[in-house]
Amino acid sequence: MNDADRELVSAARPLVTNMILSEDDRSAATVASAIRSSSGGIYTGVCVDLSCGIGFCAEHAPVAEMIKHGETQVDTIVAVTDEDIYEPCGRCRELLAQIDSRNKSARVILKEDLVVTLAELLPHHYLTQ
Repeated sequence: MNDADRELVSAARPLVTNMILSEDDRSAATVASAIRSSSGGIYTGVCVDLSCGIGFCAEHAPVAEMIKHGETQVDTIVAVTDEDIYEPCGRCRELLAQIDSRNKSARVILKEDLVVTLAELLPHHYLTQ
């Protein structure tokens, strides 16, 4: 992991607060995410986990922040917990692919020593053809 990747992890990790919402099965900020856009902007966010499934993944919040700032192209993304780095789920991979087809070359930090492109996580996807 290079210094720029460590900066993203460092931007996301303090946002992990493991908040309990109105009930024990409803939480937020158990996972945080940070995106570096192609222009170098850093956007962050957290997940919201609700019992009925209408919450959202941590990656969705920084995507919304990017869009608020007129950006859609991701350079690098990471999702973290207190101690781990998480892979984006299929829904998040598809979100990144659909907001900008150039995101197929976005770097996805999977582990301390493993970074892949979104295209590698979405083999045979229509955007990677």
